[in-house]
Amino acid sequence: MRNEDRECAIVEITSRIVSRYMEESTRSKGMPVLQVVNDTMYQEFLRLKQDRNGHMYQEDYAFWKEIQRKLPQSTEREIKKLLTNIVTRFSREVAGNFSPQVYDLSVKVLPVGLSLLLNSVSPTKLLRQFPNMPTLEHNVQLSGNVKQLQELEKRGTVVLLPTHLSNLDSPIVGWSIYHMGLPPFTYGAGLNLFSNPMLSFFMRNLGAYRVDRRKKAPIYKDVLKEYATCSLEYGYNNIFFPGGTRSRSGIVERRIKKGLLGTAINSYVHNLQNKKKNPKIFIVPCTLNYHLVLEAKSLIEDYLKSEGRSRYIVANDEFSDIKRIVKFVTNLIKLDSQIQVVIGEAFDPFGNRVDIEGQSYDSRERPVDISKYVLCGGKPAIDPQRDHEYTNELSKVVSEQFSNYNMLMVTHLVAAACFLLLREKNPDMDLYRLLHTGGNIDHLALSEVCEMTDRLYNHFKTLEQNGKIRLEPWLHTQNSEGMVERALRFFKSYHAPSVIRRRGDRIIPGDMNLLYYYQNRLKGYPLPEG
Repeated sequence: MRNEDRECAIVEITSRIVSRYMEESTRSKGMPVLQVVNDTMYQEFLRLKQDRNGHMYQEDYAFWKEIQRKLPQSTEREIKKLLTNIVTRFSREVAGNFSPQVYDLSVKVLPVGLSLLLNSVSPTKLLRQFPNMPTLEHNVQLSGNVKQLQELEKRGTVVLLPTHLSNLDSPIVGWSIYHMGLPPFTYGAGLNLFSNPMLSFFMRNLGAYRVDRRKKAPIYKDVLKEYATCSLEYGYNNIFFPGGTRSRSGIVERRIKKGLLGTAINSYVHNLQNKKKNPKIFIVPCTLNYHLVLEAKSLIEDYLKSEGRSRYIVANDEFSDIKRIVKFVTNLIKLDSQIQVVIGEAFDPFGNRVDIEGQSYDSRERPVDISKYVLCGGKPAIDPQRDHEYTNELSKVVSEQFSNYNMLMVTHLVAAACFLLLREKNPDMDLYRLLHTGGNIDHLALSEVCEMTDRLYNHFKTLEQNGKIRLEPWLHTQNSEGMVERALRFFKSYHAPSVIRRRGDRIIPGDMNLLYYYQNRLKGYPLPEG
């Protein structure tokens, strides 16, 4: 958010939230403001107790000790002042800064720098190609409803909803937006990205707002939602990751978090109330698809630990290791890997399909005037109960879009073939025992892996023809032997031990957790019978 809008937004966010809590406190079952402040203070002291080494610890601790000192003797008016100070503090922590100068630098320098890394070019190759530098167009492939997104951005404000697999998602989405000729989008990013040495400078100056997932107080979550709402009203296109965080399991997000998603309706209502020229908010899901995921090992171990209540130890996140990132990206591109960004269909905040001109259509394909959806007594107004139901409908549509526009890569297909065969050969083992031991029969014939890969490919090719999924284009040019060979090369290039490896005419699983992770991209879809 630009500096001139940032200060206005902080004032507006604070005013809205404080007014809301003051109003609720007057209701028969409303929470007294004293209790709101006290509960927030309690949550923050709990957080600080677990984060004594944080760079803001001393400043935060002093702030909350002062609140603790003043609260018992405060009058109602003074308590409101304390609440205002808390909301303002949270708002300033969250609010992002946008520097046009840094953005201009990033779109000139980062694509070339990232492309050099992605292409893993040698000095000899660079000299041979000079002055033509490698570009990202080859490494990041855009497909789907790109033209519709470009047109809708001119007619309103866009909320882009990507799937979320890796911390690399943010720069990939950012480059894709730039490549489509769209203005910069704002989005919420975890504090770990602001402390990452490779990204922190750009994160602080390219409009990203800070999300501290350690903060559990309801007021803090209200600030996040209100910041997103205000930014949409100010005309800033937004990126929301509706899964909430990276997919630990590798599964395409099915359960959509509705908190930020619901801000689209609030923004639309405020736009109507303020008679904004282009009041509409457009929701555009998209999927990000990789052959390999940088943080796959730590993510799946985290998932299995929480789901299986077993003794999995969560490793440090690979995204914090610069050498690991360089190795990952360099090896991927040596194998001519392409990151697939697929733009889904656009919808309004109520879950109605939208055409390229921004017209909404209901489930019977009839054009509808969505401004009538939010009328109360003939005027646009926010109705939490009504709007909650609208957001539920929208979340179902987004989940369906994620499923339909998910693109299966060769690594997903071959991992699924191996995992299905291992389950068949070890029918008496539950999932966690199979992952722990690899099974009593822990090797597979290359021929049967190729056969299963072929069955899966033909099955999902039919689903693709019915619009229920997508396959990476390369798959349509190869036989199953080529698919298995390419997947083996990908898995060997980064993961140690390799997810699977070939020994003669046998396929040997190397890391069962990662095999499970990559095959999970097929979870939720019907599998071939027999």
